[in-house]
Amino acid sequence: MKLTLANIRNIKQKTDNPLTKYVCNYVINEWSGYDDKTNIFKDVLYHGCQSGVVGALVWYSQTTAFYKKYREQINALLAETMDNTGIYNLSELFGERWDKEDPLATDVCNQNLLAWFGFEETLRNIGYNFEALENYI
Repeated sequence: MKLTLANIRNIKQKTDNPLTKYVCNYVINEWSGYDDKTNIFKDVLYHGCQSGVVGALVWYSQTTAFYKKYREQINALLAETMDNTGIYNLSELFGERWDKEDPLATDVCNQNLLAWFGFEETLRNIGYNFEALENYI
C-alpha cells in the first residue's frame, strides 16, 4: 500500500484499537511537517521515544498517563512480542533499563518504558502496511 495520508486515515477508521487510533493521529498531526513522510516513522523507530521526538511522551507524567490509558493494548503487544521472540523475562527483553524491583510496573520507570514500547511497536505495526517502509522496519 502507498504511504498516503488517506491510507493512514483509513487504518485509523477501520481499527477498533484505541492505541492504534492514537498513533495514527500522531502520524496525521506530523504529516505536514515532513517532506519525506517515511521520516515520520524512521525518526521514532530509529531514535525511539526516549529521544524526545514524540513530544507527548517526554515527561513521566505524560508517559505514565499514557501507559495507564493504553495498558490493555500495551500488554497485548508485550505478550505478542514475548511469543515472537521466545523471551518471557522482561529484564532480558528490555535489558538494564527494566527495573527488576518493579516487576509489575507499578512505578514510573517501568511504566515509562512500557509506554514508549507501546507507541513504538504500534507505529511499527502501522508501518508494516506500507511498501515505502519495507526496507526500514
